[in-house]
Amino acid sequence: MIAPFQLKGYQERTLDALDLYFKYCVEDSDPRRAFISAFTTLTGNAKPYNTIAGFPADMPYVCLRLPTGGGKTLLAGFACALANQRLLHTEHSMVLWLVPSRAIMAQTLRCLKNPKDPLRRGLEDGWGRWPGCGKVSVMDLSEARSVTRATLDTETVIIVATAQAFRVEDTEIRKVYESSGALMHHFDGLTEEQRRELRMEENGAAIYSLENIFRLRRPLLIVDEAHNARSELSFEMLARFRPACILELTATPDTEKNPSNVLHSVSAGELKEEQMIKLPILLDARKDWQALLAGAIARRNELRELARREEKEGGDYVRPVVLIQAQPQDHKTGKDTLHAEVLKKELITNHNIPEDEIAIATGTDRELEGVDLMSKECRINYIITQKALAEGWDCPFAYVLASVAEMQSSKAVEQLLGRILRMPYAQSRKTPALNRAYAFVASDRFREAAHNLRDALVNCAGFERKDASEFISAARSEQLGLGISSLDKLHAPEPVSVTLTERLDMATLAPAIMEKLDWEPKARKLTFKAPLAKEEEAAVKALLVMEEGRAIIAWANKEIQTQTVEIFRSPSERGLDFRVPQMALLVNGDLQLFDDPEVLDYPWKLPLFEAHLSDEERAALGLASKTGEGGAIDVEAGKVTIYFLPELHQELALAYQPEHVTEARLAGWLCRNLIDNYTDQPSLMAFISSWLGELFDVGGFTLANANRLKFTLRGLLEKRLRGLRERAKREAFQKTLFSDDRMEHVRVGEGYQFEFHPDAYSPGEIYPRSHEMRHHYYPQVGKFDSGEEEQTAWHLEQLCAAGKLSFWVRNLVRKGSASFFLQKATDRFYPDFLARVPDGRTLIVESKGADRWDMASDDRKIGGLWEELSGGTGLFVMVTAQTVGLIDAKFKKQP
Repeated sequence: MIAPFQLKGYQERTLDALDLYFKYCVEDSDPRRAFISAFTTLTGNAKPYNTIAGFPADMPYVCLRLPTGGGKTLLAGFACALANQRLLHTEHSMVLWLVPSRAIMAQTLRCLKNPKDPLRRGLEDGWGRWPGCGKVSVMDLSEARSVTRATLDTETVIIVATAQAFRVEDTEIRKVYESSGALMHHFDGLTEEQRRELRMEENGAAIYSLENIFRLRRPLLIVDEAHNARSELSFEMLARFRPACILELTATPDTEKNPSNVLHSVSAGELKEEQMIKLPILLDARKDWQALLAGAIARRNELRELARREEKEGGDYVRPVVLIQAQPQDHKTGKDTLHAEVLKKELITNHNIPEDEIAIATGTDRELEGVDLMSKECRINYIITQKALAEGWDCPFAYVLASVAEMQSSKAVEQLLGRILRMPYAQSRKTPALNRAYAFVASDRFREAAHNLRDALVNCAGFERKDASEFISAARSEQLGLGISSLDKLHAPEPVSVTLTERLDMATLAPAIMEKLDWEPKARKLTFKAPLAKEEEAAVKALLVMEEGRAIIAWANKEIQTQTVEIFRSPSERGLDFRVPQMALLVNGDLQLFDDPEVLDYPWKLPLFEAHLSDEERAALGLASKTGEGGAIDVEAGKVTIYFLPELHQELALAYQPEHVTEARLAGWLCRNLIDNYTDQPSLMAFISSWLGELFDVGGFTLANANRLKFTLRGLLEKRLRGLRERAKREAFQKTLFSDDRMEHVRVGEGYQFEFHPDAYSPGEIYPRSHEMRHHYYPQVGKFDSGEEEQTAWHLEQLCAAGKLSFWVRNLVRKGSASFFLQKATDRFYPDFLARVPDGRTLIVESKGADRWDMASDDRKIGGLWEELSGGTGLFVMVTAQTVGLIDAKFKKQP
């Protein structure tokens, strides 16, 4: 039996964002405006749309940003069906799926072809409210050269290839353009309109090539790790295939040369919260490579014992693995290096590691091929590599990275770093140490090593810079405070000066130590500007003869270490909790969190008398019948221009001819494909049949037209059903929450508390003056959407400084369990700010521009109800720039 599968919350939110964009694309017919509208709806901020040279300016082009370990490939599979249903309006499509390397291609093909893999299951069957593609064929470019027309007509065909294949003139790509007799039947019976878009021989005959099949079928272009495929040449060649849409998924989108249209970003904090990755990374920097290896081995042994203990208590099997990055062999000069064989000998000779527990995976040694590292029978605990594990390799048992190469830049470990981040079984362990990753790097400069590690997380793993800074910690206590938080720079320790009775010969010290000290020979005054590591302190002590001087050195270093560790910390970093009472409803005698309007007690039965054509639907169908499939026509200077999407829908309608159906079969198709989980099938079928009957009798539509436009009909029916259900919800919402007996149905704070978790705050953009807001609950402050919000935030900061508030937080919007909200009838209200009053009460503050005050009446009503039912523990106020002073009066203690 196949195990059940469940999308993570951030994955649902990512698909929601893509669904919204596709919806706006079809409604507006201009993907450029659709992107701006969708991004504004999702974030509250506007963002410009970037086109790609060589492609139509109004071709849908969007990017989803997910850090390493976020499941980009899985989401790409769901996106195929979503694009078919929501954007392309076809049951089957051709998908060109580009990956960055042959290793990733093999991995992706293996997953897509495996019927038990969640990726294949989601692709075919969908999950929950996300549709599937139905029957699917998966192939590489060589297999695609023999694909049949029948397969393309009845299945979604996914062709997986490397981006490099379209970047160089190799054999593989040349065959895409070559004529092949096996493909001849694809070009029988084409209309003149279809033939106009094909590449032709000199004699005017169509070239029977895979390129021309792409041009006919208008493929969905999925680009995995898009930053690796953004060369001008590769995109120029891809434009020849006339894609219907480009969807990029990457950890590190291009933001400068060819900026991607990043619609939705997932933070590392969201992945950590969903138990997808191990964080924080505990960093240990050691100069001596043998001590470094010893430390990594000791850490692995410790983790293994903890894992065994958990397994005995019923936990999953976990075998922590160490990845060791070796230096390359120097074949040119013969210079000794710490290459793979040297490290293997060190493990066996000095640490008694059995040889069968060690595997070498370099360019020439491939001892991991065919090995299942997650099997209980596998004995491998140490993997020695250089860069061979950079792509196409995944083992969540990898916990420890040991790099014996001096880290001169993030490039030294960036590819391997992601290999130790994935959480085994995507499930946190009971033991905290098993939820973290560990990095041992060869360096005598901890701060520099930490910066390089941060850069690797940002440049390769796709972390926000703020996330990377917060998720790297020192493994040893003497290195605390030497990390990379921006607060280290803003709140540097005061220098500590001592007087010695002996002279110091500073010239013998390493440059890294000398940078942290100032020596005045005449006064014999030594000033510590930064803390010394344990080895550095020992090196300074070794310059002195007298024990008294050595004690002074130890005292001074401890003094500045204490200052560094005790730099400013935000309330969340100090361990202060922040819990806010939530609203709950009594449902059949049980109290339930009110986070979904479906828990409202509203009788829902689809009213048959509403099954008529509205004026809006008549207009939409009239327009659709003129342009083929929704959209708009512009007339400028006497010239008729059809937008990209309507023209695309026309072409796809020719390429994927719908089968002839009866009225009953069309009604059945609509009933099966409508996204409605709330109406019983007989009622839904009756409504659809009645609506179709009026469409044919009164609207003048033929069955052939309706069949051709069935996706448009489905969209109109979904919108109608959604409107009817929302009307019922609003009526139930008003009756339950705002009637005279509301106290019998609604509660605030009885058993349900929202917690601002210390690690869960991950705003998409950071307010540049965050470091000045010393009373914000988190170290960083999310960017404000308006000047009114910024003004209100500074007012809250001033109230905290005056002792009138304890701390405050800039609330995030649509960040799952990291965002506080109040549920309304059909959507959610995310207030801008929450603050803690010294007496323990919670203050909610919403900032509104005067021009949006009237539109916010529902927000004021639900906020006021939350305050009323909180029993005096909660306060709510909505202010404008002119009335921000109302906050002060709101939380004053009542006599």
